[in-house]
Amino acid sequence: MKILTARLIVEAAFLIFPLSLIGQTAPHTHGPQTEKRKQSMPAKVLRLEDLERMALDNNPTLKQAEARTGAAQGKLQQAGLYPNPTIGYAADEISPGPIIRGGEHGFFVDQTIVLGGKLGKNREVFAQALSQAEAEVEAQRIRVLNNVRLLYYAALGAQRRLEIRQKLAGLADEAVKTSLGLFNVGAADKPDVLEIEVEAQQARLAVTTAENEQLRIWQQLAALLGVLDLPLTPLAGDFDESIPVLESDGTLQEILRASPLLKAARAGVQRAQAAVNFERSLRIPDLQARGGLRYNRELLERGGVPVGWEGFADVGIQIPLFNRNQGNILAARSEASFAEQEVRRLEMVIRSRFSSFFNAYQTSRLIVETYKNEVIPRADQAYRLYLAKFKEMAAAYPQALIAQRTLFQANIEYVAAVENFWRAVVPLQGYLLTEGLDAPRAFEERVSAEERLRPDDVFPASELEVSGRDDRR
Repeated sequence: MKILTARLIVEAAFLIFPLSLIGQTAPHTHGPQTEKRKQSMPAKVLRLEDLERMALDNNPTLKQAEARTGAAQGKLQQAGLYPNPTIGYAADEISPGPIIRGGEHGFFVDQTIVLGGKLGKNREVFAQALSQAEAEVEAQRIRVLNNVRLLYYAALGAQRRLEIRQKLAGLADEAVKTSLGLFNVGAADKPDVLEIEVEAQQARLAVTTAENEQLRIWQQLAALLGVLDLPLTPLAGDFDESIPVLESDGTLQEILRASPLLKAARAGVQRAQAAVNFERSLRIPDLQARGGLRYNRELLERGGVPVGWEGFADVGIQIPLFNRNQGNILAARSEASFAEQEVRRLEMVIRSRFSSFFNAYQTSRLIVETYKNEVIPRADQAYRLYLAKFKEMAAAYPQALIAQRTLFQANIEYVAAVENFWRAVVPLQGYLLTEGLDAPRAFEERVSAEERLRPDDVFPASELEVSGRDDRR
């Protein structure tokens, strides 16, 4: 009677590699895609600060937002310019007669004199429009950075999952080698070899799937950074070492105080009120002044000499008898009322979205801390105890194998939980702004798009809960 059956020897070779190594850099790679990527990957690593810097330098939406600010500055400058004068030629009493002798010829200057402080009031309208554009630049910068951070943590999670899959595949490959060696000397049966080969094939497929997922996230990240030829590069940084603790009321009040969306909306109120003042100033008509010189060739009755140079001047003002701009004033007041209510509406939208994101944050934080402090340590301890008993022939192989798979699955689910945690934290710390590749739009269009975004648009609700399915790969 053999001390160990061939099957137990094969499985022991599979089990003796401790899964506590999960999460460290994987020494094994599998498949042609991995080898090809390894050759193209630079030796350096990238950190979150590097990615943020690249995004700020290359993301086209930031340049678009800055261009809108430039346009607003140009309109502000134009709004403060005084009307140009009109200079022209004037002729009167044109006749070839012997007395008039061709008439009067000269030049004139026509100038509109703006009254009622219209230029200053119009400048104030466009100054507030510039404030809105500047708030939109800041909002777009935060959107881009938030999306970079979201994809950075997603890429870190994909990198972690790939490392875990690679380690499991390496264990499976070692088990295949052991089983084949035992089979060649007659110490193992063919079914044992086939079973462990199936395990190894499934592990390699899981590695390929993880590689493809990592590549997908990396391509999205490169597009967001505006660096389309960025090679797949290892990422470094804090994935789960520090878990920020957010306080509900304080976080919400900070968003309501400093949100660029609300800043733009408040600037919109100021712009609308300035527009009311401007429309009211239009009730005061401008002064039209016209003057000039002309040479009169008509002969005087005495002396037979021409009249000579003459000056002329006209001053006029429009009487606001019927049109006192009352319709535009009413429209501007309505726009101001709309803008005031828009601020309140945005506050309600932010509160509603905040509650969803904060609930996701609380749920994912609880899951992360539970897995980190309880589930994984217990699973690791159970695995080690079963492994020790298995080596002493005091426990059956299935018990050790189940404990090993439980530990493996706990690590996979822990990575998913940390990803979900950052998917909630990043928007909460970034004023709930996302969509870093959407083109900057008018404030009203941007608000309409922002308010439609819910946490479920960032990650499905089902991902907020860590599945308890048995992942045997």
